[in-house]
Formats: sequence, C-alpha cells, structure tokens
Amino acid sequence: MINNPPREFTLVPFWFWNDELNEAELLRQIADFAAHGVHGFVIHMRVGLPRSIGWMSDRMLHCMRVVIEEAARRQMVVFLYDEGMYPSGSSCGQVVAANPTFRCRGLTVAGNAKLPADQHLVAVVTRQNGESLRIVDAPSLSSHIRGLHYLADDGKGEDCPPAADLLNPDAVACFIRLVYQRFYDEFSAHFGKTIRAIFTDEPNLLGRGATRGVKPGTTGILAHINRLLGYDFTPHLPALWFDDEPEVERYRADYMEAVDRRLDETYYRPLHDWCEAHGVALCGHPDRSEAIGRLRYFQMPGQDLVWRYVEPDKPSALEGEHATMAKCSSSAMIHGGRRRNGNEFCGAYGHQLTFAEMKWLADWCLVRGVNLLIPHAFYYSVRGPRVNERPTDVGPHSAWWDQFKPFADYCRWLCWLNTDCRHICHVAILGESNHLPWRAAKVCQEHQRDFNYLEARDLLEVAKVDDDGIHLAGMCYRALVVDGVRPRLPAAVPVLERLRGMGRLIEVANDELVAAIDQLVSVDVRVAPAQPNLRYRHVVKDGIDYYLLFNEGREPMRFTIAVAAQGAMWLVDPYRDAQVAFNSSMPVELGGYETRVLRVAS
Repeated sequence: MINNPPREFTLVPFWFWNDELNEAELLRQIADFAAHGVHGFVIHMRVGLPRSIGWMSDRMLHCMRVVIEEAARRQMVVFLYDEGMYPSGSSCGQVVAANPTFRCRGLTVAGNAKLPADQHLVAVVTRQNGESLRIVDAPSLSSHIRGLHYLADDGKGEDCPPAADLLNPDAVACFIRLVYQRFYDEFSAHFGKTIRAIFTDEPNLLGRGATRGVKPGTTGILAHINRLLGYDFTPHLPALWFDDEPEVERYRADYMEAVDRRLDETYYRPLHDWCEAHGVALCGHPDRSEAIGRLRYFQMPGQDLVWRYVEPDKPSALEGEHATMAKCSSSAMIHGGRRRNGNEFCGAYGHQLTFAEMKWLADWCLVRGVNLLIPHAFYYSVRGPRVNERPTDVGPHSAWWDQFKPFADYCRWLCWLNTDCRHICHVAILGESNHLPWRAAKVCQEHQRDFNYLEARDLLEVAKVDDDGIHLAGMCYRALVVDGVRPRLPAAVPVLERLRGMGRLIEVANDELVAAIDQLVSVDVRVAPAQPNLRYRHVVKDGIDYYLLFNEGREPMRFTIAVAAQGAMWLVDPYRDAQVAFNSSMPVELGGYETRVLRVAS
C-alpha cells in the first residue's frame, strides 16, 4: 500500500462474541483478521452468549485476556466495549442489582392517591385551563437494555436487564466501578498500548421500552434544570405532556437541552475524565446523529451509520439529520483538538447489503473527514438465530471475505491520510449542540465548497473573531453560514451581529449560497462540467496537498479539475495502489462510487 501506513489506522470492527467461546477459535479468527488486513477489533459481548459466560464473569475476562495478549503479540489495536449489550450505562443490570435505587427514573403525571415510597413529588403545578397537576419522579420499571442471552435456543426472546439512572452520579460511579475500573484492574498492563479506547454505545436516558408518557428525569432533577436554564422551569412543566400549553416547542426544547447538559455532567464528563486518567480514549457515539455538543467529551468523537440511515443514490446521502453525522464527528475532532474521529457503519443494513454498498459507506465517511472506521460487524458465530441478529456479518462470514484485504488496506491508507493533517477549509456552518442543519450543507457539497460544522458554544466560548474571520483550533473561517439556526445562548447573538457587520455572515441556504461564499472565500476546486455527485476534501499532510475526490453517484463522471494548490501532480488510485502523473489539462474519470486522490507536491 502507498506509504504502508501504520496499523493503528486499521479498520476496527465490532467483533461480536455471541456463542460458546473457544480459545483456539478466538486465536484462529484473530489470525484470519490479520491475513485479511484487519489489525484491530472491538471486543463486543453480544446476544447469543451462553449463560456460563455472563457479563464480567471470570470466563468472559479470561477470554478477553487471551485475545488481548494475542493482539499485543501481533501489534494489533483493541477497543473494549463497556456494556453487555446496549445502550450503555447499566453493566447488564449489575448497577441496579448493586442498588435498586439506581434504577432508571423519569417524570410523570400522578393522580391524587398516596405516592409509593419509591416515588417523589417534584411539584404541584396548574395548567393554563386551571387543572392542577402533581408531577412526580418515579422508577421507570419497564426501561431496560438489550441483554446477552437468548431466552430460548430459537432466539425469539432476549434477556432485558434493567436500565440504570444515568442522571444519578452515584449510579454512574457504580457503572464506572463495575466496568471501567474492572477492565483496568484486569488489563492495566495493556492500557494505552494495545488497548487504545473504551467504546460507549448510545447511552439513553430512558433505556429501551420506557412507559409512554414518561419524561427523562431523576430525583432532584428540577433544581438542575433551573440551574442550567437560568430560570424557574416549574410553571412550564405541563408543556412536557400537553400540546395546548403556551410555547410548547420552546419549553420542551429547553427542558431537553437542560437534561442533556445534566447528562454531560453525570455521565459523559466522568467517563471522559476516567479515560483521560487511565491512558485510553473514550470512543463510541451518543444516541443522536446531530449531537455535536456531546462529542466534546470523547477523546475520539464518533457517530453511528446504522439502519440504512444513509444509502447510495438516495436523498438520505445529503438530506436529513443523519446526513450530518460524518461531518459532525470530524468537525468535533478538529475543533476539540482531537486526533481521531470514528464512525460505526453497516449496522443492521440487512442481508441485502452488498460489498459495493459497504465500500460506498466507507467512502461517504472518509471524504467527510472520518479517520477511524468501525465496521458493524464481524460475528464470532452465525449459528442458528445469530445470523439474523442486526445483520449482516461484513467480515469472515460474508460473501466478499476473499476480497476484503484490498478494501482494508485502502481504508487504512485513507484513514492515515485524514490523520495528523491540516484540513483546508474556510467555511463553517453554524450548529447547536443537538442540531446541525443539512440544507446549506447539501448545497456546499454539490458545488464542491467544503465546510465544517461550528457549534454555537464554540463560537462563543473558544473561538476568536477578528477582521479575518473566526479562528478556532488552527482553522480560519472566513464565512459563517446560518441555516435556520438561532443560538440558544443569548451571549452568542452579539458575536453573530459582529460577524454580520463584518460581512462574514451568510444567511441563505439555496443556490445563492455558492455565490455568497465565493465573495468571501477563494475557490479551492473548480470542475467542468459541473458534477453535483462529486465530493472532495483537501488536506495538507507532511507538506503535500491531497485532494480526496469521491464520485458519490452510480453513474461515471468525466471532468477537468483546477485546484488552488500548486506543484507537480499525481492522480492516485488508492484502491489499486497505483498513481500516474497528472496535469490540469487532463480529464479525471471516475466510475460510479470510485475515489481518487490528487496529490500535489510543490
């Protein structure tokens, strides 16, 4: 492979441990991974494990030790997964077993009967129609996570361990002690070496299966809501349940914003701090594709491309909340001064997933700046019902395993290229902590005007604004696009007004956007004829300019290209490990879903 990049840039697939485990078979599968260019994995306990291999059991930890030591011998990368199975935060029910008061809780409307001992009155409030309501916090008894064991051999039922209260710092401390600290106690010699990260998976305030009408909350939550919002939310509690209350959308959004910020305090920050102190990265992803604010707590910010959220040749590639996820994680990496950002991909895309689709999904992420790819998943076993559990196996049990190594090498090189480099980009699109607009992003991508998402908090708290634009983490944004986002932080408004006065604020998201950008930012890439399906990313690495060019569409394209970088040029085909000399008078030909890299060396 070109430059033969280090193994740390390997694909790091989920490795589903989902059946009776055999040490010899585990070692055989590791050797098979390595033979196919995969030099890392996430050890992911998965439904289908026998009950003799329980979560955090001696047998489980023994098998983990076997593969971690083998990975160390082979100089492979290992990520640990923090739950059995997901969403994270409950230690497969052990948090609640340790203390029943740590069970997931929520807010609900109660009648006039005496409250049980495990329910607490939050407030008595009056609706706009004069009705009096009692709001209580109560255990959400139906909230659970997916467990590790089938109830029967046919796989028709699974264990459902109780979900923990992630807004309770004592419950989260219990989770850290049961999982993170136990991992460290067992495998500390490999932390920061073979073990690079711990993966937390879409922690959810109400787990799965919460009773309808229960709102995220915990004992004492209202005081934190009031503190974080800066006003007394008590009179507005009815808006959480009743659509005819005044300004329902505003108060529901305010409440969720505050609850999310409290979750940052009780869950994400403690995990971040623990990982920081123990020499590993917190990786994984939150439960929403747009949650850029949450990613500041990840040493490796990440997102999750699952359930066919994004597909080739469909509007979802550019439209909707999920179309923002790759730029979400890569922007968080850049602005947070992180080195890597990840994307889980292919999860639950079904048995109909093809190799071409898998490669397209990888390219969709890579050209948007992702530099850690986490395939979902390599299955230890596809016996019985396991074959249909969030299918499909994209590794050893797939139809394309024999052709996997060129793909793995290709991804490794492009992940290397996207790391320890400088992103050449002077356009930012304003976002909020839980919302990233996609309309302006679509226009930019269809016209080869690259951008990063800029969270309003960063604009206010970290960025420096001067006559040249917005300076943040080594980037200089000369244009800020506001696509319907109105910052929830009042202090951000004067900053936006200053940018408007400087002429650096753009408030259109249609075809006029490109012309507005070009008045402020020098054009980096020009192609003729126009290519709406062409995506690009420009980075400088080791003093060399690289332009990633990806045909996101099925139809081939042919175009000429002029780039701002000057010097001798080569057109690199990273999949075939080939390059040819190039000049701007030569056409670029890209087949459907193909990628080339234009290398420019002065």
